[in-house]
Amino acid sequence: MNKKAIGFYTATSIVIANMVGTGVFTSLGYQVLDIKNGSSILLLWIIGGVVSLLGALCYAEIGTTFPRSGGEYNYLSKIYHPAVGFISGFVSSTVAFAAPVAAAALALGTYFNNVFAVNPKITASIVVLLLSLLHALTLNWGSKIQTVFTGIKVVLIVLFIGFGLCSEHTGDVSFAINSNTLGDLTTAGFAISLFFVSYSYSGWNAASYIAGEIENPQKNLPKSLLYGTAIVTVLYVLLNYVFLYSAPIGELAGKADVGFVSANFIFGATGGKIISIIISILLVSSVSSMVLAGPRVSQTMGMDMKFLSFLGKTTKNNTPLNATFFQCIISLFFIFTATFSQVITYIGFILMLFTFLTVFGLFVIRIKKMSIPGAFKTPLYPLTPILFLVFNTWLLYFGFTQKPFESLIGVATVLLGLLVYFVGRKKTDG
Repeated sequence: MNKKAIGFYTATSIVIANMVGTGVFTSLGYQVLDIKNGSSILLLWIIGGVVSLLGALCYAEIGTTFPRSGGEYNYLSKIYHPAVGFISGFVSSTVAFAAPVAAAALALGTYFNNVFAVNPKITASIVVLLLSLLHALTLNWGSKIQTVFTGIKVVLIVLFIGFGLCSEHTGDVSFAINSNTLGDLTTAGFAISLFFVSYSYSGWNAASYIAGEIENPQKNLPKSLLYGTAIVTVLYVLLNYVFLYSAPIGELAGKADVGFVSANFIFGATGGKIISIIISILLVSSVSSMVLAGPRVSQTMGMDMKFLSFLGKTTKNNTPLNATFFQCIISLFFIFTATFSQVITYIGFILMLFTFLTVFGLFVIRIKKMSIPGAFKTPLYPLTPILFLVFNTWLLYFGFTQKPFESLIGVATVLLGLLVYFVGRKKTDG
């Protein structure tokens, strides 16, 4: 595999593109149903960014200790047991990328529908099919398009923020930090909103899935994780401030297309439609990044497991052909069968579970002295992973108690992965 195919800027763009997408353009509408204070909502996004940075610092050490593509599949196999890694890889290759691809594509279709009145599911499926075809056939062109689209995304979001800050203040929430802010911190609504925010920040570890194809991973993997996460944190806080600053909370409440609502107040009805088209274009980058990163997990599993060898097949350009189309089929299934909110809750719980296990593995690496020369060292260890784990434990608890159905489906997916592992191993050994 070409180790120099992906440089620092492309790796960083993949992190940014994975993060900036569905969540930030949709979740605010659900947050304001329970939280009416502007400072509390901004605090949600600040906390989400800080926790993501803590996770990125931990993943930087883990990723440079085991610099191979595959993400948690690779890490958990080495740290704990191949069965744990397989379950993570099974979840990643079947739903953990495919479902977010579907969610981002559906969000794209919703914004596109505001202007052209095309069924969002039709738009979503066409985008997923075209991007899967692109990334299945070529890595170089796919990487270049990924970098360009992400650059456009960041520039357009910055412009949107700039125009929003200069627009008339038509929002009606208070941003003052007061007793209401402190009171919101202890509510179930705040915890559930953090669950959605955490999903919005998911993708901060995206570069770890393609570590084997990053040029000089010992240097560029940590940098791409940290720079990408820091840039997105700033953009998220400012973007949500603009949404709240420009639009009344009653107009935002319960809406999945808050960017369109805000744009109508900033630019007028025509401008709002233009912005809706632009957001659709931005979400192409999000879908593309996950279509690029996800199949690398399936490919790595196919290289390691005989009974999954069909997923390890590559083209002459070293792209994971079968793994890409395998993910594409599952994404299309989600697009046509699941609702947006169900996908988000289900995926949020299951992603947190495996990032928890991975960060906890940092203690195993240190205790067993598994680090290699030149590996990144997590600053403020062990405080950094402890804070990350405490936060995720809190969210997993609230996620399970408040959304038991989706959480139990997540647990069932994990158990199914364990069953497939043992059945597959028995078949191979037999």
